[in-house]
Parts: sequence; C-alpha cells; structure tokens
Amino acid sequence: MNVKKLVIVSGLSGSGKSIALHTLEDLGHYCIDNLPLFLLKELVAGLAGADNDAFAQTAVGIDARNQPQQLDGLPKLLELVCNGPFECRILYLEAQTETLIKRFSETRRKHPLTAPDRPLAKAIEIERKLLEPILSDSDLRIDTTHTNVHQLRDLVRKHLRDGTPPKVSILLQTFGFKHGMPQDVDFVFDVRCLPNPHWQPELRPLTGLDLAVARFLDGLPEVEKMYGDLARFFDHWIPRFEADGRSYLTVAVGCTGGQHRSVYIAEQLKSHFEAEGRKVTIRHRELL
Repeated sequence: MNVKKLVIVSGLSGSGKSIALHTLEDLGHYCIDNLPLFLLKELVAGLAGADNDAFAQTAVGIDARNQPQQLDGLPKLLELVCNGPFECRILYLEAQTETLIKRFSETRRKHPLTAPDRPLAKAIEIERKLLEPILSDSDLRIDTTHTNVHQLRDLVRKHLRDGTPPKVSILLQTFGFKHGMPQDVDFVFDVRCLPNPHWQPELRPLTGLDLAVARFLDGLPEVEKMYGDLARFFDHWIPRFEADGRSYLTVAVGCTGGQHRSVYIAEQLKSHFEAEGRKVTIRHRELL
C-alpha cells in the first residue's frame, strides 16, 4: 500500500497559516482550511480509501476556533489517524505578540478570539494556551516574526517539498497585435518579423493549424531560428521558476492578425513542452 502524506498546519492567527496552506497547494497537496477537529477522523478514513492521486498529499489547517476539549484530545487523535496509511507531519507557525498585534492592525482583520471585553493582546495569550497541545506534538516549528511572505513560502517548500519541485503548468496564448495585446501574461513574444503566409493567396484563409501553412513555414531559416531561440530560452529559465515555487506560467505569442505565424510557433512550443513532460494548455485567441 502506498503511504499517503498528511500535513497538519496550525499555529497562531496572523502567523502565516494561510500562506503555508497556499504554498502546500502549489506543491500538489489537497488543502482544507479550518477543519473542525471532530471531522478529522472521518476525513482521514475517506482519504485513505480514495484511489484518486489528488488525495495522495493532503494538508489540513486547524486553529483555535475548535473547542478546547477537542484541542486537548488532538495528540491521541493524531496518533490514531497516523497509524494508518498516512505519513503525518505537524507544522506549527508562531510569532511574537507585538508582531501579531501589528499585523492585525495593518490588515484590520478581527482576531477569532477577541470580544468586546477581551483586547487583542489577551486574545493572543489565550490562543497560545489553547494551541499548546498542538505545539507540543509539532515536528516542524516556524517563527515568522522576522519572516516575510516570500521567505515563509521558501521555508515551507524547503521542509515539506517531496523530491524535485513540481513542473510548472504552461498556458500558451496566441493573439494578433492589431486586435490588442492580451492582459495578465508573464511573457509576450512578437513574431511579426517572420515571413507572413498572409501574402500567399492560397494560404490567406488558412491558419497556423493547417498543414499547408506549416509546410510554408517549416524549414525557413528565420522560423527555425525563432523557434530554437524560444525553446532554449524556456529550457534555461523554466527550471529556475520551478525552483522558486512557480506553479504556472502564461506565455503570449503574437503576430499581426494572430492567425498564421503566432499559431504555428505556439504549436511548436506546445509540442516541445509536452515532450519534456510539462502540462500545457493552448488558446488561439483570434481563432475562437
């Protein structure tokens, strides 16, 4: 039986639990935030019987909004659920009280344990005591007092990433400059300098998906050089993005009308990325 992985993410409110969970999600974990403890046993039983690989790695956020008696019983509960097909880790995040007060002041969010007669500092003190059962059983503890968002993500990836970093997912989008540039993309490449099939009357109504257009562009030195340079660029830099924890990349390729050259180049890049085992989605904007 394959061992499944379960990460319990807990700690003080404002210490970065949501960031840790988002990072684990990017690493391929199925993440559940603020799970009531009385549901943990049932969740683990369901995950243990699931054949879907999406549940092979699961992360669960648990905080002080659970009842005190449930938190006191967490060590025994974890001992029970981790003796099954799960490899368990407990990540506990904390920070100094002054830092937590400053963070709540900056974000203007309400601490879950504050009340009209209970100031923020007192709520943090109560939360520390409530979470002591989790802290005592944690095998990874991170103090985020002097840690920014990016540093926390790096620490979580460093300690909880299993093996090599996951491959980045790539969205390739083609477009025509005369119709406007796309928004929210990471890279834009202009291939208008390549020979244009539009000026061949028999190719004008076709697209870069058609064999006749592909044959026209195949073997042209400029086209081979453009494709080769782009492939080498991504072969060099994509592993750097992956090592930095990037989970997706959006690449736009444009020509004048978004019909011939950009479509052809993007399809070539798609084949190149897929041959390397990367997940690729392609969207030809002007062909929709």
